[in-house]
Amino acid sequence: MSGLPVLGAGGWGTALAVNAARNGPVRLWARRADFARTLAEGRVNAEYLPGVTLPAGLEVTAHLGEAITDAPFALVVVPSVGVPELLAALPRDLGVVLCAKGLAPDGGQLSVLARQLGFARVAVLSGPNHAEEIGRGLPAATVVASRDGGFARSVQAALMTPGLRVYTSDDETGVELGGVLKNVMAVAAGLVDGLNLGDNAKSALITRGLREMNRYLTALGAREETVYGLSGLGDLVATATSRHSRNRAAGESIARGEHPGQGGKVVEGLRTSGLLDAWATAHGHDLPIVRAVAHVTRGEWTPGDGVARLMEREAKPEQH
Repeated sequence: MSGLPVLGAGGWGTALAVNAARNGPVRLWARRADFARTLAEGRVNAEYLPGVTLPAGLEVTAHLGEAITDAPFALVVVPSVGVPELLAALPRDLGVVLCAKGLAPDGGQLSVLARQLGFARVAVLSGPNHAEEIGRGLPAATVVASRDGGFARSVQAALMTPGLRVYTSDDETGVELGGVLKNVMAVAAGLVDGLNLGDNAKSALITRGLREMNRYLTALGAREETVYGLSGLGDLVATATSRHSRNRAAGESIARGEHPGQGGKVVEGLRTSGLLDAWATAHGHDLPIVRAVAHVTRGEWTPGDGVARLMEREAKPEQH
């Protein structure tokens, strides 16, 4: 086999693989052998990306070593909780492009973890990118960020197609953590939807959520222009408003008293809210929307309690 390895056959991994196959051969790795066989024979990922045909240039394998043979880099597209185990199984001379929008088990950045494990070439990919649309070739844009500009440009060349415009950045922290924090804001937007609080409330939530993202990201060294770019504002708008958003749908389900499950699909914002809330508490940072989502998803506050606590915060200037 030869081609770009895409490690992870969920909806996002499949969509990235289908997009990259428009440029050349791709190897899509699925963890389960039976699932890999189903994809290879049926040529559609009915479980995670129904209605999108896998092109002829996309090969499927359950053998990790076979997937990465002779490849200069691979896209790592498994949920954040599975990234450490997968990284540990990869050779350290392989470049890795981290595509999960979540945190390491200790609450740190996955890119930092990758470097601690000995990977020299690390990049992160993030932006307003719903798999359901990218898999179908609808117009979209994304950002690949790396300290290594040459590596970022290599990834850009592999993924840029007529349907996906890929930008590069050297702000790894801003791009990676923007994708993390917007998931929590999308859960909050779903709570607003589920409580039928209206457009005014949702607009205010998204706007104040962006300010909260800016405080968190710049405190960790991200640049403000990244926060207001595709991987920050762009991804926040898409995830907080789209019918495709698992995080928004999870918040809506919680508000209605339903289980926030998405057919076995990972909802990153539910796990991330607790990790971010713990970080904010430990470091004395004010992240009120994150705190509200964390308490609501843990069942410590009702959704109504969360709204009331946000609305009853002390009066202050908009910019302070």
